[in-house]
Amino acid sequence: MRRHVFVRGAVAATVAWGAAVVPASAAGPAPATVATSGVYGLDFAGGRLVTAERSAAGDLVVFERGVSADAATVGPSAYRTHVGPFANGARIRSVPCDNGACVELVASGHGRFGVVFEDGDDAGTERAQFWGPDRSYAGGDVTYPAGTARIVDLTARAYVVNGGSPAKQRVAMYPSHTSTAAPIVRTPGAASVWGTRLWAATTAAGALTATDLETKKVVENAATGAPCVIKEVRAVGRWVYWNCGSTGAAGVYDRTAKKSFTVPSGPALVGDGYLVRHDRSAGELLLTDFHTGKAAAARVVASLPAGKTADQRRLTWAVDKFGGDIVYLDAAQTVHVVPSGVPTQPLAKIASDPGGDYMDVKGIDGLPSWAASWQLSKPVTWTFTVKDWTGRTVRTLKGGPGTEANVEWDGRTDAGGYTGNGTHTWTLKATAEDGAGTYSTSGSVVVDGGRAGFHDQGYYSNGDLVTLNSSGGLTMQFGGPGGVFGSKKTGSGWPAGTVAVPFADTGSDRCSELLVRMPGGELRQYAGHCGRSGYTPNSKHTVLGGGWQQYDVLTSPGDLNRDGRADLVARQKSTGDIYFFAGAAGGKFAPRVRTHIDWRTYAQITGVGDITGDGIPDLLGHDRKGGLWRHNGLGNGRFAPRVKVFSDWGSSYTTLVGVGDLNGDGRNDIIERDKAGKLFRNNGNGKGSFGPRTQIATGWTYKGIF
Repeated sequence: MRRHVFVRGAVAATVAWGAAVVPASAAGPAPATVATSGVYGLDFAGGRLVTAERSAAGDLVVFERGVSADAATVGPSAYRTHVGPFANGARIRSVPCDNGACVELVASGHGRFGVVFEDGDDAGTERAQFWGPDRSYAGGDVTYPAGTARIVDLTARAYVVNGGSPAKQRVAMYPSHTSTAAPIVRTPGAASVWGTRLWAATTAAGALTATDLETKKVVENAATGAPCVIKEVRAVGRWVYWNCGSTGAAGVYDRTAKKSFTVPSGPALVGDGYLVRHDRSAGELLLTDFHTGKAAAARVVASLPAGKTADQRRLTWAVDKFGGDIVYLDAAQTVHVVPSGVPTQPLAKIASDPGGDYMDVKGIDGLPSWAASWQLSKPVTWTFTVKDWTGRTVRTLKGGPGTEANVEWDGRTDAGGYTGNGTHTWTLKATAEDGAGTYSTSGSVVVDGGRAGFHDQGYYSNGDLVTLNSSGGLTMQFGGPGGVFGSKKTGSGWPAGTVAVPFADTGSDRCSELLVRMPGGELRQYAGHCGRSGYTPNSKHTVLGGGWQQYDVLTSPGDLNRDGRADLVARQKSTGDIYFFAGAAGGKFAPRVRTHIDWRTYAQITGVGDITGDGIPDLLGHDRKGGLWRHNGLGNGRFAPRVKVFSDWGSSYTTLVGVGDLNGDGRNDIIERDKAGKLFRNNGNGKGSFGPRTQIATGWTYKGIF
């Protein structure tokens, strides 16, 4: 009826309702029951049934079970925490009930439940704790004198707790991913939380206010018409229930219509569009449907004897306020699930803790790199999708059913690797399990610490350049929005004749290294800085050997032999022969292998990464007559025979560099400098060729552009 059937393993057999009065729909399955050896407190929220029961070993523990949308199936019990005394005497507080002593459980609707915990080490004190599926708790940092604490309300991360001497009311949201609002401490009074709003009675008859827990500002006022200072309030979305005491007037304030209507008095729990109360004199649970904006005649939903306890809410019966149903306990200690039959309001977000606009994939203190949560008004299934700056989907996460979409993204792709650095967009789409509505939201996050792009020396996956000026400054020219070069980092002290070769990461920090051939022929590998600083000759480096002055071309197209390491290609000055240097462990290179003979026809040769879309890096050659040629990588360190890209491409170009993805479209580009110092960009088309040139700079009279 509301959510899709939720089954996670073997469940108790579905049997007849027993004492339930309202039968299931003729077209639907019979409502579920759960046989137990005894229940000592229960609550129901967000499709999660929480009970205190005896374990197989006889210990009193808290179990949680998932309940299906049609109330026909209950999932297996999952242990949450121990109820009995711990080694130091601490225990969850109990209250009198028909079974002797019961635990006051308050379910949050998003997978946690609240209890009052009596301290052992600090005897005579107690605290409110909110336990989660991982058996950890939050909110236990405030202590109260024994016997004074009471959880008034709990909705997801927001709670209302009374306690202390003199008594105070503490309203707060326990810690979430990114922030924790300071609590509101006030004189106890009628109060309820829904999302991030505190609905509370004022000292004026019939008056309620809604205060935002984060801003501490009153955001809504309600004149309910109640003939008293309101004694109890329960907020569920559009509806705010109020009463003047257990036997006094009661009503529901309709936030849409801005008016109240009366409902029967008596201890009640409120669902989405209805309330349930226990008529002890008749031995019945009665449901009043008010989803139309007025109260219908009450109807019986179950037989429930009066028992010995005057108020049996959350002891023998409970209501799921998150668009859910009703549960109750019969004399045989069997839990029954009863569909309310009341249509729910459309799905809505009631609170959120969105992730920030920046994430470091490397994380901080072991926390997930990016995390966010959204609390919804009823159970949903959800999909979270991340796309990179090119529009490609890099990660899809799914969850549910449940009322909270809790997302933790570690910066990895669906394939298991790290996504590239740069701006990503994300979208969350949640679909109500009862079919009544969807919720969508989106945003962006800048990723740092991820996978470096080709020819990427900075902290974005845009391609970068390295330049050498006549003063010995070696500069990282960082590509940015619009396919141009903006910010830069420079290190000084480099001698004339220095040659830089942007390289890939050879370690595990995902910062691209920089190869530098010194004028005397020594080849060095400088540890990558991820663009945070420039390089000087004395920066941290490893010497890879000498004799490299024999080569007039040094370029790294990427991983040419598919072994997971970037490789190096060199042209011998005296012969024009091409040599392949396979990347090896520790950032070193295997002995050279000659792959091609006499490529002196090319004035420039540059590695460009994969420009054909086959996943193998390629080379470009610019011949001395102005033609541009492509050599496709074969995946074994060699290249296929050349293919002409352009016939008369440009004889005035003195520099050609495969710059990587400079314009952020996911395809590798090239840049050229002409004799006048003008700099041009040609956008790659991903099919082995390029679009027309675009001038992006002038005055590039550098001694070297790499």
